[in-house]
Order: sequence, then C-alpha cells, then structure tokens
Amino acid sequence: MRDEEFTLIGRNPVIEAFRAGKAIDRLFVQDGLHDGPISTILREAKKAGVKPEFVKKERLDEIAGQGASHQGVAAYLAAFHYSSVQEMLDAAHEKNEDPFLFILDGIEDPHNLGAMIRTANLAGAHGVIIRERRAVGLTSTVAKSSAGALEHTRVAKVTNIGQTIEELKKGGMWFVCADMDGELMYKLNLKGAIGLVIGNEGEGVSRLVKEKCDMVASIPMKGDIDSLNASVACGVLAYEIVRQRLN
Repeated sequence: MRDEEFTLIGRNPVIEAFRAGKAIDRLFVQDGLHDGPISTILREAKKAGVKPEFVKKERLDEIAGQGASHQGVAAYLAAFHYSSVQEMLDAAHEKNEDPFLFILDGIEDPHNLGAMIRTANLAGAHGVIIRERRAVGLTSTVAKSSAGALEHTRVAKVTNIGQTIEELKKGGMWFVCADMDGELMYKLNLKGAIGLVIGNEGEGVSRLVKEKCDMVASIPMKGDIDSLNASVACGVLAYEIVRQRLN
C-alpha cells in the first residue's frame, strides 16, 4: 500500500534523503540497473546500513503509482525512529518484569502491523521486533492503525529473525509461534520470559524461524474456515500469555 507522505520516487529524491540523514525504511532498486546514479544510491544505502531490495520494474510501477516516473528507484521513509532489542530488555528490567516481546516474521499489511503494535502495548509487551526486508516498516498508515500505540511502544528492526531468537535464548527467553498444527495453546506453559512469534499473513511463520521456537501453539477454531487474520491470532495468543502471567 502506497503512503504518499512517506514514499520517495526517483533517483534524486532518494539520494537527497540519504544525504540529509533521513531514516529510509526500505529501498527498492530495479534489478539489472548499474549506472552512475544507481551506484551512488547503493553506496549511500550501504553507509546508512540500508539493504536494497532488487525488484522487477512492475513492482516499482506499483509502488510509484500510475504515470509516475520512478527511474528504477523508490524508497519508504520511516514515520518513527526504531528502538533496539536491548532497550526492550532494559525496559522489562526497569519494571522488574520478565521480558515479553512480539516477533513478527514478515508482516506485509500496514493495518495488521498497526493492530499488532496496539495489542502489544495493551498486553504489556516490552516491544515489537520486525524483519528488515520483505516486511512493512513504520509508515504513517501503521501509526494510524495503531491508534496512538506506536508513540508508546518500542519497535526494533532486525536483519535476521532466527538469529535474534537465538541471541535472546542465550539470555533465558523462550519462544512460542502460532501454527495450525501446534499444540492447543491452553496446554502450554507460557509464563516467564517469552517471545510470541507471528508469521506472514499468507505463509505463516517461516520454516527456519519455526524450528528455532521452543513451542508451537494452535488456537481452537470451530468455524467453517481454517485460519484467523494474523493480527487477530496475535491478539488471541497474546492474551493467553497475559492470562498466565497474571496467575
């Protein structure tokens, strides 16, 4: 979904944004372009720690909108600054609470991300971790969908979700992911320092991330369809964690 206020189209706007020190959330470059301005953009992106996503021209046409000249480049600006995972752990320590984190593996819909950030805030989670590539970032649509929660919720962006989970495990955290084939969530011990892992809207939690989780939880469903919206599933599991933390 294009957000006019936070979308940059064309080579010069993207170069100027990097040089002005603006926070670039995602950078899209048409695959196969290697001329001077593109090289400049890639160099600036490397200095800023932004990994470009090389895509087909059709994807850039979609981002830019009908009739816009993207010159093979587009970028999304971040609407908010990101926190670090360590800041989330520090916040839990300051409150004398076991860490409770949301880990979102490739969420692409900004409305879903906003809803999950809102749930994280209301459930008392100490932060939300999102994937750097092939996932939506902190756009103004996300901010609006969070109903103000983004102003009060730490969000960190990481390169590798699986590696982040491994690092947090070393600090004593456990991880549960949502999957239809998992064990009924009411039978799991979800107390203590825990991370709730929610996958992509279409494909769910990726195989490599799922393998790193300690538990796989399923939500009981009695209807005629086989799955919940990602943000709804996130809320259901989050509040089972809240229930157990209160007891």
